[in-house]
Amino acid sequence: MAGGIRRNVFKNKTTSFNPVGEEISSPENHKTTVQDLSLISVSTDERNAVPVGSAPIVSSYNDRIRPLLDAIDRLRHLNIMQEGIQLPTIVVVGDQSSGKSSVLESLAGISLPRGQGICTRVPLIMRLENQLNPQPEIYLEFDGRVVPTDEENISHAITAATDEIAGHGKGISNTPLTLIVKKNGVPDLTMVDLPGITRVPVHGQPEDIYEQISKIIMEFIAPEESVILNVLSASVDFTTCESIRMSQKVDKNGERTLAVVTKADKAPEGLLEKVTADDVNIGLGYVCVRNRIGDEAYDEARAKEAELFETHPLLSNISKGMVGIPVLAQKLVQIQASIIVKCLPDIIRKINDKLSTNMDEINKLPKSLASLAEAMTAFMHVLGCAKESLRKIIIRGEFDEYPDVQEMHCTARLAEMLNQYSELLKSNSKENDLKFSFLLDEIRVLQEAKAIGLPNFLPRSAFLTQLQKKVKMISYTPFEFVDKVWNYIENIVVRNLMHHSDNYPQLLSSIRRSAQNLVAKKKKLSIDWVNDVVEMEKLTDYTSNPEYVATWSKLMSHQEKLMEIVRDHSKPSEMHIDGLGEVDVAHLRSNVDIVQEAFDLKMRMTAYWKIVLMRMVDCMALHLLFSLQNLVNKDMETEVINELIGPQGNALQRMLYESPAVAEKRSRLKNSIKLLNDSKDVVGNLMDRISGDYD
Repeated sequence: MAGGIRRNVFKNKTTSFNPVGEEISSPENHKTTVQDLSLISVSTDERNAVPVGSAPIVSSYNDRIRPLLDAIDRLRHLNIMQEGIQLPTIVVVGDQSSGKSSVLESLAGISLPRGQGICTRVPLIMRLENQLNPQPEIYLEFDGRVVPTDEENISHAITAATDEIAGHGKGISNTPLTLIVKKNGVPDLTMVDLPGITRVPVHGQPEDIYEQISKIIMEFIAPEESVILNVLSASVDFTTCESIRMSQKVDKNGERTLAVVTKADKAPEGLLEKVTADDVNIGLGYVCVRNRIGDEAYDEARAKEAELFETHPLLSNISKGMVGIPVLAQKLVQIQASIIVKCLPDIIRKINDKLSTNMDEINKLPKSLASLAEAMTAFMHVLGCAKESLRKIIIRGEFDEYPDVQEMHCTARLAEMLNQYSELLKSNSKENDLKFSFLLDEIRVLQEAKAIGLPNFLPRSAFLTQLQKKVKMISYTPFEFVDKVWNYIENIVVRNLMHHSDNYPQLLSSIRRSAQNLVAKKKKLSIDWVNDVVEMEKLTDYTSNPEYVATWSKLMSHQEKLMEIVRDHSKPSEMHIDGLGEVDVAHLRSNVDIVQEAFDLKMRMTAYWKIVLMRMVDCMALHLLFSLQNLVNKDMETEVINELIGPQGNALQRMLYESPAVAEKRSRLKNSIKLLNDSKDVVGNLMDRISGDYD
């Protein structure tokens, strides 16, 4: 049953009980959540059971609180707060000489270090635990050590431990010291006593002592889980107290602040008005106490305190629920139980969330490799993952791995580049001033290509001359395109390989080098291919595409109209030719005998050039797709393997040595997971005990 209960607890399903062990029912399932434990309160009989002169509070109530407090103390001992999980804590703050030490001494029944200046120089975690054994157990925990002591020597032991933590002198430290007091009659409480606030450094203290103390105090009181026990002297104006000012910064309405007013016997005038007016927003109320004087025994001090608030003409008017160390102890125990129970579900949730996150992180780390066989397996896995990723990105056009990184949407970017390449080819081959220079270039070429032969015969050399000129005009464009594409592909390949090799930083330089070498080789092959394509287009004219004849025939339909305009000077000299636009033919009337051949040459070239441009785009697309397929499916694997584990490579051996960064992260995550699992067991055992006690 206990195991099952623990599993349910960590799904936020709990059973709750009232202070006397009765199960609290609800209409739906007769069980409520752990928050209902905040209903815990001390009965009237229990409050009245505290005799004058006895320990502050001793009752069965402590037995019900002890499991909660033990669990939180164990979590604190495990240092769960280093995981960002705050624990419910009673934090004791006060201005220097406010009587803070006297209050803590009265609660614990022991003597704390006293003297001039700051006596508490480190956060002192005081764990008070009531026990039946009349022989007290007192010991300190710090720096991984447990140092036993006794009531007579406790003050010296704390001073010595503080000197070890904060150094000899008057400096302070935020490293805590834990004091455990197991004693018959003490309240079950855990409190953190912080250094008293002082503004003026004394001899031996650092100049920024106030800033150092303020920083420590704010770190402890800022979390919402902290209850602030603000110790105030009755002799001062509460509104001027530095401790009030600090607590109001983090708890403006005082919802988690309790005030204890010391030295009530020294300044009784107006005290009733001060604690009832509440000018400083103390939401959890006030408790007025009398400090122990000199060598008074603790029982004697409590008896005198009770007599003071019973008989003093001014102090006796203060409500009995607001005076005395026993009432303070009772309030603190109640508040402590309430805040623990309130925070418990959130602590459980945070432990689970943090544990899940850490497990995910450690599972993403590379497996520690112990042999060359394991290194080879890991290496091939990396290479396989990188290849599959590149297939998705470059070949199949899937970008689920990089949904928001447009640069990695490779097929879309390549299509854009190819469209831009096509437009560049067209724009770079466009003739200037066609309207007023129509056919002049063709006429010059035909005149230079004359030979002894039949008239009106179109010489092939003239066509090839024009073709070579046009190919030369755009010859640099495909080279620029190839360079642009392969630079882009290099970035994609390097980024992908580096991503999949990220867990093996010892491989990254070799991986990058192999990817760059691979792309450089593919780029050179593309450049050689483009060079061949350009030279082939210059060398000869050929196409089997029927669109050539269709386009040429359509263009030639304008020849008759052209000749009419050229021969008849009375007609307007401008005309429109499909695909060429408006042209002026006035300059052709002086070369009537060769215009017809020039027009034929021009139209053949126009029809054929359209085919050439389409061919250069289509062939480029096919070449790139073929090259990318080979790069991903066979070239990359060969190149990477040769670079990393070829004759000159020793990557497998390097993989056996885990990088310092990965090793440090693995160690940190393992320690964190162990801490969180231990903490989970602590809270689980607590809930098992609660359920088991009251089933």
